[in-house]
Amino acid sequence: MIELAWFLLPVAAASGWWAARRSAARSGHKRPATTPAYFRGLNYLLNEEPDKAIDVFMQLVEVDSETVETHLALGSLFRRRGEVERAIRIHQNLIARPSLDEEQRADALLELAMDYMRAGLYDRAENLFLELKEMRHHVRKALQNLLIIYQQERDWRACLKVARELQPLTSEPLGLAQAHYHCELAEEALQRGEVDEAARRLEKAIRAEPQCVRPRHLQARMALEAGACSEAMDLLREIAVRKPEYVAEILDDLRQCHVCLDDLEGFRAYLETLLEKRFDVDVALALTDLLQELKGQAAASAFLSDQVEHHPNLRGLLRLMEINAELPDVQAGQVLTGLKTHLERLLAERPAYQCTHCGYAAGHLHWQCPSCRQWSTLRRTQEPKE
Repeated sequence: MIELAWFLLPVAAASGWWAARRSAARSGHKRPATTPAYFRGLNYLLNEEPDKAIDVFMQLVEVDSETVETHLALGSLFRRRGEVERAIRIHQNLIARPSLDEEQRADALLELAMDYMRAGLYDRAENLFLELKEMRHHVRKALQNLLIIYQQERDWRACLKVARELQPLTSEPLGLAQAHYHCELAEEALQRGEVDEAARRLEKAIRAEPQCVRPRHLQARMALEAGACSEAMDLLREIAVRKPEYVAEILDDLRQCHVCLDDLEGFRAYLETLLEKRFDVDVALALTDLLQELKGQAAASAFLSDQVEHHPNLRGLLRLMEINAELPDVQAGQVLTGLKTHLERLLAERPAYQCTHCGYAAGHLHWQCPSCRQWSTLRRTQEPKE
């Protein structure tokens, strides 16, 4: 309520100035007199009755070239308060006035477009932003909001076009976003069976942002689908070098490559190399499963016990309990089962991924954060260190 009062003070001042000026103009006096309505509105404002204050100021302010800013401020206030319909009416009323100059009309168009965005009327907002772009007013804001609309509508071609226009007008690099747009188009092409088109899109994605791992991962999956297992493996290992934090996302595909090449021992050696460079619980668990398959439960248990001892983590402990519970010499199986249940509950409550930009927590990987709409910002959550 206090913040709203502070926001309304400039509106009150503008309304009082305008009322005084109109009063002086009508009476012919050189010394303007502030109208009683202005004091009534100010009194409402000071008594923290902003709704009544707004009604008074709205009655005071007629639309002419001198009160446009006041109407824009009122409309923006309504939008911020969630009263979008009132904001829309104010801004539509402004635009309908023939007395507005081009700059004032552009300001009103921008505010009305933002109203439509807030109301979810994306088609209307899009038309106004396009009009602003043609008028060459508020071009950067118009393009930024068009990008939001097209992303919401999953119109990736339109996103690419807008991103190219926006890039010279902003200091924010848009290469990563463009890479993801190409990847989205590549995935759509794959769903249609257009492999060549998908391949072209992925090459464009890499050129847009060479450090983006998504196009290479898609290339690897396409190669694996085509039976080119060695090519797929090289692409996946390149991802591990470029972005070690994404290793967990490629482990299943890497295993498929080694199975295709009948080289599970090679997969074991590669996982051991990864662990020597950087501990990763997903790599450790993948190696545990592989050792259980190749060497048996005892070998898997011994390896994971050593990992948990040096790198304590809940997921490793849970997997170790599962393995040990199946060994013939394990006692107190009921206790282990009870502990397993508690650990599973703890793990289920923890988000698997978190956005590094806004902190959004998710249960699975999103390439674009659903909250802040940034690309490639979700990471697997790390175990707390002791």
